[in-house]
Amino acid sequence: MARPWRVVADGLEVRVRATPRGGRDAIDGVEARADGSCLLKVRVRAAPTDGAANAAIRDVLRQALGCPAGAIALAAGASARSKLFRIAGDGEALAARLAAAAGA
Repeated sequence: MARPWRVVADGLEVRVRATPRGGRDAIDGVEARADGSCLLKVRVRAAPTDGAANAAIRDVLRQALGCPAGAIALAAGASARSKLFRIAGDGEALAARLAAAAGA
């Protein structure tokens, strides 16, 4: 199965499908799409206003990966459900931690 993340020179890129107002803050696994791509499903309690949901998603990723908040940046999709996050660090180690957290 394809992964919603890829190792890059300075860390990891992760494609996320956000579910704001999802009742809890958690990674819900991987979603395969009809076009063959896949996304990491992340739900958060925060509403999608003033960047609150994006900040909550960043926090869920931070906790799952054990990295500082400053290492995670939203690269694309600030107001969309599909987002791209870039995470600075050891890409292989981050990918392994994310795979464990996503159950993939």
